[in-house]
Amino acid sequence: MSNRYISFDTETTGLDFNKGDRVVEIGAVEILGRNKTGELYQTYLNPDGKEMSEGAAEITNITNEQLKAAPKFKDIVNEFIEFVKGAELIIHNAEFDIGFINHELKLANHEVKDIREICTVFDTLIHARKTFPGQRNNLNALSMRLGISGYDRTYHGALLDAQILADTYLNLTGGQVTFDLSEEPKTEVKEEVVNQREDIDFIKFAADKDDIKEHKKFLDTLSKKTNKEVNW
Repeated sequence: MSNRYISFDTETTGLDFNKGDRVVEIGAVEILGRNKTGELYQTYLNPDGKEMSEGAAEITNITNEQLKAAPKFKDIVNEFIEFVKGAELIIHNAEFDIGFINHELKLANHEVKDIREICTVFDTLIHARKTFPGQRNNLNALSMRLGISGYDRTYHGALLDAQILADTYLNLTGGQVTFDLSEEPKTEVKEEVVNQREDIDFIKFAADKDDIKEHKKFLDTLSKKTNKEVNW
């Protein structure tokens, strides 16, 4: 397995490439081992006349006028491939971004038909759902839960989200969830804790000789089955 990772994100004109939507920005951040190296790849893309949807423009603050002077995907595809080749792509909701990139590769008639031919993929959304089941796990909610800060989140951008995702990935897979211990608990929470503490009724238990003997027999059985000494 490669120790080179690429935190990766795209911005698009809309949500469905099957309806003609195109990629308008690519952002990628290199991670070696457990550290961001400072190497990155970012470009805006001319979507060949496809205009930004109202929702996409509002979220990204990218304008159609701005994209007219941007290169087309076919013009940058080789340098993009060179940057990500051989790495593991870290993507949040990978199905979306992989689908769009593969569609761009198809339109460019590139020899790489599927980005997964040259990269492996780690989907942080799938990992987050296993780690935090039943909670909101979009990138913004997840990164805030993990204490990722220091970014201007006014608008979404592929490079910005790739930077946030890199920090989120490192924290999610090996870091520590940050909790704000400086905040004083709310009064009702403190009262609930006090009441719970007062309601606790401890049960006293003392093992007799027969209990200890049976427990030892149980441990001996576990030791034989596992071929390891069990002592607890």
